[in-house]
This record gives sequence, C-alpha cells and structure tokens, in this order.
Amino acid sequence: MAQRDRYVVGLDIGTSKVCTVVGELVDGGGLDVIGIGTAESKGLKRGVVVNLEGAVESIKKSIEEAELMAGVEIGSVHLGLSGPHIKGFNSRGVVAVAGKNREVSREDVRRAIDAARAVSLPAGREIIHVLPQDFVVDEQEGIGAPVGLTGARLEVNVHVVTGSQTATQNLVACVNRAGVEVFDTVISQLAAAEAVLTPDEKELGVALVDIGGGTADVAIFERGSLWHTAVVAVGGDHFTNDIAVGLRTPIPEAEKVKRRVGCALSGMVDEDETIEVASVGGRRPRVMARRILSDILQPRAEELFHLIWDEINKAGYEKSLNSGLVLTGGGSVLEGMAEIAEQIFDLPIRRGAPTGEGGLADHVGHPAYSTAVGLVRYAERHRTTAVPVGGGALTRVMGRLRTVFREFF
Repeated sequence: MAQRDRYVVGLDIGTSKVCTVVGELVDGGGLDVIGIGTAESKGLKRGVVVNLEGAVESIKKSIEEAELMAGVEIGSVHLGLSGPHIKGFNSRGVVAVAGKNREVSREDVRRAIDAARAVSLPAGREIIHVLPQDFVVDEQEGIGAPVGLTGARLEVNVHVVTGSQTATQNLVACVNRAGVEVFDTVISQLAAAEAVLTPDEKELGVALVDIGGGTADVAIFERGSLWHTAVVAVGGDHFTNDIAVGLRTPIPEAEKVKRRVGCALSGMVDEDETIEVASVGGRRPRVMARRILSDILQPRAEELFHLIWDEINKAGYEKSLNSGLVLTGGGSVLEGMAEIAEQIFDLPIRRGAPTGEGGLADHVGHPAYSTAVGLVRYAERHRTTAVPVGGGALTRVMGRLRTVFREFF
C-alpha cells in the first residue's frame, strides 16, 4: 500500500461545529484514528452555506488542527452532506437477463441499477446515492448477490438519495477554497450508520436518529439495507434558543447551561435542585430551580420525537423497528432524551457512539463524532472506488456505480 493511500479523511460540516477526522489504514484490516480537528461552525445554517468566507475559515481551522495532530498533509476528504434539501425515495429497475445461458452477470446488475436510477428529477436536483436494497430473479425475492444465478428477468430495489445541486456545489466550493479536494460526498445518515449501527440492528429493523445543531437526520434500515431517509427541521440549537428566551440569558450562556445542567425530562430532576443563570445587560446572575429549565426543554424534546414518529408512520415503517431506535449526534447527549423517546415510541432506545477504532478512539467515542468517524469508515470501505467530486457529473455517477458493485460483490 502506497504511503499516501494509507490515510482517509472525513469532514463533517454541521450547523454548530466542523469536524475533521483522519484515519490510518492498518495492515491486515482495521482503522486507527490519528488526527481530530474541530472548529466552531460559521456561515452555515441547517447544512446550507449562508456565508462563504465564514464557512471557509471554519473548515480551514478544523483541517489544520487535524493535520497538526496527525502529522500528515490532507489533500482530499470525504464530505458529509445534511440539511432539509436531502430527500430519498425508493425505486425499482427491471431488465431481461442477456446471454445464451441466462446467467446473471455484473453487466445485467449494472443495467438493472441504471434502469432503477432513470427517474425524472425536479430542476436543480441531483442524485447523491443509489443504494441497492435487494434483487429479484424470476420472482425469487430477497436475493443479495444475484451474479451467477440463472433466470430470464432481473429486478432490483434501490433507495435513491437526491440533494440540491446548488447547496452541494456551494459546500464543495467552500472545501476547495480551504485548500483540499472533495473525494466523494456522503449523506450524514449513511455515515453515522457506519459508525454506530450493528449488522444485527440493520437486519432486524432500526431507526437511526442523528440529532445535530440545526436538524435531526433519520434513516430506517431493514433486512440489512437502507429503506427510508428523512430530515426533521428541529435540532439542538432550537433547545438553546428556547433556554435563551425562557430564562432571559444570552445564547452562549444558554448553550453552557444546557450542556452543564440541562435535562429534557422534568421527572428526573429533584424539586430542590437549583442552578445559577447569567442575566442579559450586565445584570447580576440569578438562582432558580433546575426544574424550570427542564420545563422549557421537555416540550421541545417531545415535539422533536413526535415529528420523527410522524415521519416513520407516514413512511409505513412503524411496525418494522424490531431493534428500536438509536440516538446519536451531539443533541442526543442531553440528559432525559432517551427516556422521552422511550415514552413516545414505546420501543427499545439506546444512545449510539463510535466504537471499534484504534489510535485516538477514546477521543472520538462520543455521539457528536458519529458522522465524522462514519465518513472515515465509509472512505475505508470504498477507498479504491471513489473519484473526486467536481470532475463532472458523469465521472461522479460512474464512481458511485463502482461503489455499488464493491458494496455487493
């Protein structure tokens, strides 16, 4: 393995923070985290660039910190995409099996996937992922790898993820201006799933909820494949704003209070507990009951999970989540979130964080790093197939098709 091929980099650009993780591929398989860089996110709102210079500055700072820690120069990254502009739907492709002996070939699989992705998209949208779910050969369903089987008709079910061309291009432009190339783009739900979900959970049926600063990203897995993606426009910043308004305190102070003593379930807080809260305009800090803070946070948490439950119901997967829900992302660490989710969903709930890496694993073993670590894992699995983004639409499409083949064969 060439020295430069030993390293993979994930860049997660969120509403509240920009995170860069550098991974080193270990001989014999595996991954060591050797560099981490974080910076306060500026110029972004719910996954969309609103201030180019601010975003570039945040990205540069994060990348430079990761380079310094890892002792390597970063040339390209796998970039995480998120935001309300990300939308997914399921599609189906059908082709006749070519060849005299009717044996399914890789070319047949490629043609079936091409047929499934040949859908009409609204102006200004592009396909980010085409993820095969399963194959059908002559009405025999649930086939994972059809190559070599005999049949006359091949069908494939896929999940197609699309995004706004302008939102993606603006984000890629920010990364390029920061001095690095974007090797591939990956939606944050797929990346976070790489870091926190187990194969058993994906097989039995599970909903991953990645609660970030501006949005909560939802992904539903069943039978080992991704079947539904959605974005709910409520995130950790909404909790912070509620505290700032409800307690009449500056937003930076509200964020500190939320992280230090916040609890989303009033029943978990003793009535006699008190907290000190800074006031605006230079007034003296006030002492108040911690229960008041929980009374502010609980309605917002309930709103978030009700919106997620509505999304799951609308998609028709409410009875498929045999493994329950996995909460991850920085917003999931708020005390009481898992307990409220359990009350609303009546399903098993766990908080997911990256595990299994070597090197600086203890530094990234936190739900806030799930997407960044997942991007590195994704890069490791697809490192020979990704191509730089920005090399033209056809180049990106062919790179992702090669990724599909690596995934299944």
